[in-house]
Amino acid sequence: MINEKHKIVLFDGICNFCNASVNFVIDHDKKDLYKFASLQSSIGQKYLKNFDFTLDDFDTFILIDGDKFYTSSTAALMVAKDLDGITKYLYYFIFIPPLFRDIIYK
Repeated sequence: MINEKHKIVLFDGICNFCNASVNFVIDHDKKDLYKFASLQSSIGQKYLKNFDFTLDDFDTFILIDGDKFYTSSTAALMVAKDLDGITKYLYYFIFIPPLFRDIIYK
């Protein structure tokens, strides 16, 4: 069940790398902060509508945290910040401008 403490990760359910990334987050989310939905699912589509995203562009990764959302490398770094182990230190790449981070992310 989703409550206010949970953050929602929307991902491309067909992408093998995306699925592997979701499994990585599940394995390292010791605080149980994250819930997941594929962009193609009815729940994913509902969130896309709520945040005015296109409903057929699945080439992205979206983090929804309350009434805020983050995409691409920013979303990945915000998730990394909450994980256990050395992964949380990846967050410091947030200081690199998104233009450059997103090129590497893609």
